[in-house]
Amino acid sequence: MKIIDKMNASTQEGRTFFSFEYFPPRTEGGVENLFDRMDRMAAFGPLFCDITWGAGGSTAELTLEIATRMQNMVCVETMMHLTCTNMPVEKLNNALKEVKKAGIQNILALRGDPPEGQDTFTAIDGGFACALDLIKHIRKEYGDYFGIGIAGYPEAHPDSIVDDEEKMKENYWRDIHYLKQKVDAGGDFIISQLFYDTGLFLQFVEDCRSVDITVPIIPGIMPIMTYGGFKRMTSFCKTKVPQKITDTLESIKDNDEAIKKYGIKLGTEMCRLLLDSGVPGLHMYTLNLQQSAVSILEDMELVDRNNLPRHLPWRPPTNVQRSGEAVRPIFWSNRPKSYIKRTADWDAFPSGRWGDSQSPAYGTLNDYQFMRRHTSSEKRAQKAREAWGDVLTCIDDVKEVFLSYCKGEINILPWNEMDTMQKESAEIVPKLKELNKKGYLTITSQPRVNGTPSTDSTFGWGRPGGYVYQKAYIEFFVSPEGFSKLQPQLSSAPSISYMAVNSKGDLHSTLEDGDVNAVTWGVFPGKEIMQPTVVDPRSFIVWKDEAFDLWVTEWGALYEDGSQGRKVLESIRDEWYLVSVVDNDFVHGDIFKVFGF
Repeated sequence: MKIIDKMNASTQEGRTFFSFEYFPPRTEGGVENLFDRMDRMAAFGPLFCDITWGAGGSTAELTLEIATRMQNMVCVETMMHLTCTNMPVEKLNNALKEVKKAGIQNILALRGDPPEGQDTFTAIDGGFACALDLIKHIRKEYGDYFGIGIAGYPEAHPDSIVDDEEKMKENYWRDIHYLKQKVDAGGDFIISQLFYDTGLFLQFVEDCRSVDITVPIIPGIMPIMTYGGFKRMTSFCKTKVPQKITDTLESIKDNDEAIKKYGIKLGTEMCRLLLDSGVPGLHMYTLNLQQSAVSILEDMELVDRNNLPRHLPWRPPTNVQRSGEAVRPIFWSNRPKSYIKRTADWDAFPSGRWGDSQSPAYGTLNDYQFMRRHTSSEKRAQKAREAWGDVLTCIDDVKEVFLSYCKGEINILPWNEMDTMQKESAEIVPKLKELNKKGYLTITSQPRVNGTPSTDSTFGWGRPGGYVYQKAYIEFFVSPEGFSKLQPQLSSAPSISYMAVNSKGDLHSTLEDGDVNAVTWGVFPGKEIMQPTVVDPRSFIVWKDEAFDLWVTEWGALYEDGSQGRKVLESIRDEWYLVSVVDNDFVHGDIFKVFGF
């Protein structure tokens, strides 16, 4: 979706929006850490996030890769910076082609900094000399497909800043008229360069309006996090710093914690003044860090860590090709990235009801394994080893890992990409502990919910004014002996439906092929009933391959071939059952009765 459309919708509804900016890290580990942070920050509900284009085009390929993963795996509306530096038209066209292929609809069009080692910008042969040329080219080649953001400079572009007062005034107004040209050529909205004098920004907005620039102008806020970083950035950008700020920073420059606290306090004061003056939203220059940017938004009461917005129970991808997706099998609820990857080539996605899940083929498990090998990090492997142990000798050791997860002593399991138990499972944790003690190794669960307001901080999702419902659900691994004892109870309970399968494909089920059982749904004013998570046999058979495979490819990979630990995990993969249980009585049901308590 175009960011300008989201901005306009937020403004019309009277909602203040915010966004986050990141830059490509220099190391593979840094990239993985950044995605962990993006995942957490995307949960706060930014209108969009953007990723910068390295100086001189130095991070072109990495920026494209990060932007694609932001849009499709982090599931946040993404804007990719694109500059003219070292970019002939052919290379620009390739970048735009790849961005469109990834489902991204938003570009921040920039001239860019001079190439490394040069003091002034010079257009490359076959390239463009300025952002205006780039904007015109995008509109010529792609029409109205892309939303285009442009940069604005409240104090004029750094190249235009001079000491002579009269010349400075002339340069300032020349920049504003050039900004008007960029808007007229197709720029949809303006994001400002960093500043620390809010009066200068508000005057800049007023001056822009005086020359009929009517598009949204969003202030770029860079929290002060370190004294040295602040001095380097303001020097590079030639940013004016009010004397009061300078004096305060000089008095605490050797105290890193005091600098951060002051940066948050100053940022909050600036943002409050800007919003009171009518700006529609805030763009946070995060420097790839979370604390300062989010703390400022918390102080402004724009985010609440304890009540994060959820449009659906799962985070919807912002890829335009998946815009109609509204239903998923619950089996992948803890592994959404896996599901997105495996369905990336679908030409249609279910909306409203699950329908025929076989019409577009799931991606093969081998395809997913390839993707996982190339995105997993040594950091996660080390974290897994610390959680699951260097030595594994028997099934009881495996049970202890699952029990430790339920107790919150560890926060990582192969079947959960998010490295945390779903918040809504908290109320059934005591019974989950008992299940795991008995050898039912739980990987997904939810309690029953009967008409909870959609704004509830734990179970709520969707728009305000609705009510949400869900059936109790538990998914677990169990030994063949354990399943033999449990099956009669499952089969005789009138409100229970279940499926059980081993790695060989031996299936026991109360559901027929083609059945679909909604396990989460919501009722909202003026809309049909929404049922975003379902249970169905066809997708369960696809999921079981991945679920069993993780015993060895993720957990077993920590141990050498032939080791006792590997043998224990291989025996579970080869012999145990994966069981999915639904209690269809969402009003009075007690799913745990079939387990004997």
